[in-house]
Amino acid sequence: MAAVAGCIVGLLGGAFRWCLEQAVEFREWLDGAAVAGSADWLVPVTLTAAGAAAACAIARCVPQAAGSGIQHVQAVWLEEGHARSLWLLPAKFVGGVIAIGSGLVLGREGPTVHMGATIGAEAGRRAGLDPDDVRRVHTALGGAGLAVAFTAPLAGVIFVCEEVTRTVRPRMVLLTLIGTVTAVACARLLVDDVQAFPYSPPPAPAGWLLPLFLLFGVVMGAVGAAYSALVVGMLAVCDRLTDVPPVVRAAAIGALVGLLLALDPLLVGDGDPLSEQLLDGQGPAVAVLAGYLVVRFAAGPLSYAAATPGGLFAPLLALGALCGALAHAAAAPLLPVPGSGAFAVVGMAALFAGVVRAPVTGTVLVIEMTGATSLLLPLLAASFAATLTANLLESDPIYDTLRHRMLERP
Repeated sequence: MAAVAGCIVGLLGGAFRWCLEQAVEFREWLDGAAVAGSADWLVPVTLTAAGAAAACAIARCVPQAAGSGIQHVQAVWLEEGHARSLWLLPAKFVGGVIAIGSGLVLGREGPTVHMGATIGAEAGRRAGLDPDDVRRVHTALGGAGLAVAFTAPLAGVIFVCEEVTRTVRPRMVLLTLIGTVTAVACARLLVDDVQAFPYSPPPAPAGWLLPLFLLFGVVMGAVGAAYSALVVGMLAVCDRLTDVPPVVRAAAIGALVGLLLALDPLLVGDGDPLSEQLLDGQGPAVAVLAGYLVVRFAAGPLSYAAATPGGLFAPLLALGALCGALAHAAAAPLLPVPGSGAFAVVGMAALFAGVVRAPVTGTVLVIEMTGATSLLLPLLAASFAATLTANLLESDPIYDTLRHRMLERP
């Protein structure tokens, strides 16, 4: 049953990724046509505003369809909530394609995790499993959704153990392995199975550089705590705007993101093109990198506050890569350090650990996406330091905060 459900998750997740690729290409074509005309900024502003409004309207039709969905998967595992009906699937799929495809700073993993978990629960119910086993399959297939989003099957398994269940149970590991393997295999029928970020990693850095990566991890932990606070703060501000209909609010956020898109496409979106450039060592000047960092640091939480389907992981990875490139620019004149791509890779995992508080998941996810096995020790060191720093700053893991917020809402 888990294998069959995994196949469905793979096909649906693969179709979701393919539709996202087509939506981004269509948006880029429209932007190119606008540049050839007289109102080159009006098209992206209108398109993103309309996309955000439409995605918000879709999400409002189905409870828990807005946002990432990972917090809901956690709530079901902790028996604080119930698995959603299949109506969640079209809401997450269509709303996610529209929201992410229109340029909002959101990730594809949230919808795929939530859709995968929903498929798993429905499969368990139809197979006549008891409620506890339905809950297990719901969680396991959520991990399969993450695996499909990034073509990272091992990260999907570790995500379930470290972030959702926070235990290692043989039965859960087996269920998740079956689900992730079949899901990724079926997704390959629709999308390429290459690494998300093709990268030629450098030789393993010298051991004496590990304290430098530890220090970098400390900084990333502080940045992660600030980012988490900004995400929650943006949501709180939008909650207080009771006189503004949610769809209108989403349209206003979309218009602002669209204006940034008109200025520079790398300022918005999920951040994958920017991450690829930074990993290749082809990033722009330091001042431009700093500008990207400031804008995307605010645009991610702002986009999440639009209450459309979409996740946090992919924008976090791009933000971490930016931090890594800036850290390399600061360290390179003083020390014989690896290339900027190495720091970008470590920054991805460290910021992920500082925000999500899942250092092993972040490390394995980044390694599967980049193939940077030679950077394992720096990745682990920086992720450990980021996790410890965020804990010392009393910053709660972002999905724990979002789950509590979800449960407190009527």
